[in-house]
Amino acid sequence: MSSLAFALVIAAAVTHAAWNVIAHGVSKAGMPFLWWGAVGGTVVWIGVIPVTGGLGTDDLLAFLLGVGVSAVMHVVYMAVLQRGYRAGNLSTVYATARGTGPFLSVLVAVLVLGERPSQVALIGVAAIILGVVAIGVVDRGRADASTRRRIDPGLVFGLLTGVAIAAYTIWDAHAVRTWSLSPVAFMVGTMLLEIPFYSIGVRRRWSAVWTLGRTQWRRIVAFSILSPLSYILVLTAIQVAPVALVAPLREVSVVLVSLFGVFVLKESRPGWRIAASAVVAVGIVLLAL
Repeated sequence: MSSLAFALVIAAAVTHAAWNVIAHGVSKAGMPFLWWGAVGGTVVWIGVIPVTGGLGTDDLLAFLLGVGVSAVMHVVYMAVLQRGYRAGNLSTVYATARGTGPFLSVLVAVLVLGERPSQVALIGVAAIILGVVAIGVVDRGRADASTRRRIDPGLVFGLLTGVAIAAYTIWDAHAVRTWSLSPVAFMVGTMLLEIPFYSIGVRRRWSAVWTLGRTQWRRIVAFSILSPLSYILVLTAIQVAPVALVAPLREVSVVLVSLFGVFVLKESRPGWRIAASAVVAVGIVLLAL
């Protein structure tokens, strides 16, 4: 991986961790928060498009196809994730999704996109995925007898979420590469097309939407700036580096949030969290090499 791509993905991870820390708690508001995120992100970033190369292409149909498919995939991803959090253990869904998504992205990138990462890089990828999954299962409690007798819904929805992550990652990489789309315009177009979907989702909860906007506007503004920025950096990195390396490396944000939990929030089992983070750090070093 080139130094530029590495720096872009690490910056994306730091940015992603930052908005997660800032928006901690308010993101649990569900659909109203997603609506504000799409609207706020569009408003904040649409003015940046002219100074970042416009659409990046003269093929308007290709641009619309790219952002249209991406918007649907991102909405499906959020719907499956939210459904998983309601049906199963949060840590199970989180760990499964964060491990499955990068793994499938790497697999598809190698088999479909024809990418060929080095053996050292693949070992680094494996270390990052392993560490991220380990962090995700830290807080998982022991399953009771009824859970052991049936399929854990958290595991099922975690796997589906991982598939959704891999799907939009591969599609977005294909779109920005094939049609030379501007990452900023692509991100704004995707958020803009998400708004109608989320508007349908909050159609009977507008009072909750306005209340959230009035009471949590500072966090919404921070989210609207940082969340799109983190993915814009990822899309930029994808233009110059293999998806098979970018997809797992961006999960470093999980480690940063976990370390914040250890040292600032004083969360449980700090030794386990730090050990898992160390495994991810080894993977990062291998990718950097």
